[in-house]
Amino acid sequence: MKEKLKLGIPKGSLQNATIRLFERAGWKINVNGRSYFPEINDDEIDCSLCRAQEMSRYVENGTLDAGLTGKDWILENDSVVEYVEEMVYSKVSARPARWVLAVDKDSGIKKAEDLAGKRVATEMVNFTRRFFEEKGIPVEVHFSWGATEAKVVNGLADAIVEVTETGSTIKAHGLEIIDELMQSTTQLIANKEVWQNPEKRKKIQQVSLLLKAALVAEKLVALKMNVPKLKLQDIVEALPSLNAPTVANLYGSEWFSVETVVEEGRVRDLIPELMDKGAEGIIEYALNKVI
Repeated sequence: MKEKLKLGIPKGSLQNATIRLFERAGWKINVNGRSYFPEINDDEIDCSLCRAQEMSRYVENGTLDAGLTGKDWILENDSVVEYVEEMVYSKVSARPARWVLAVDKDSGIKKAEDLAGKRVATEMVNFTRRFFEEKGIPVEVHFSWGATEAKVVNGLADAIVEVTETGSTIKAHGLEIIDELMQSTTQLIANKEVWQNPEKRKKIQQVSLLLKAALVAEKLVALKMNVPKLKLQDIVEALPSLNAPTVANLYGSEWFSVETVVEEGRVRDLIPELMDKGAEGIIEYALNKVI
């Protein structure tokens, strides 16, 4: 019997997005109440919920074989792990998270150097200390348990290093961003020794392949349409595709079935154009995976 892969699922802000991603990839993860060990429909995997902030430590020390966490927390913990695949998704979108340096917009502070001798609050203490040390800027870095944006408003800090995607929450607290320290994406990581195990490595690669395929498919849709022979060339030339559109004769007629895969954002402009060129019976449908 194969030894099961011990897989870490990030608990917290990334949890729901990760479970949805696994479902599109073909795995259903069922979190039962307060249990830290979700069920998964794969006899070769055991799942554990673990906070993203701690994931790389548990993968590094072998408690977990592999897991998903942000690149930021790997750097914060200075963990030695195998980077398997970058998975660009967050709790709300398919974009990197940004760790930024922000101050009160009325403080007069315009750059990192202006913070010499001042206090910086953050959850990313080690990373932030290294950032200022490398620039030769003496600051006091304090750990923040949460509500970091409010630390400046309450006078508990002169600046914060906080994660954001759009910057809207930071602006809502009367702060402005004066520097970006890093961009972080979700990473699939593995224990260095486990990565040398052929069976477990193959399973990790399977997970990586299908998760990546689900992420690619999230941005794409398939279009299928009927096209008369006289209009076929014009429509095929207008269609974007991964390689080339699929074209097949419709039985007993001068019509063709044309199918392609396109970026979802282009569909609203593309469909009217295809109709003007003579396409009929246009169908749009979602994709689970693109490999």
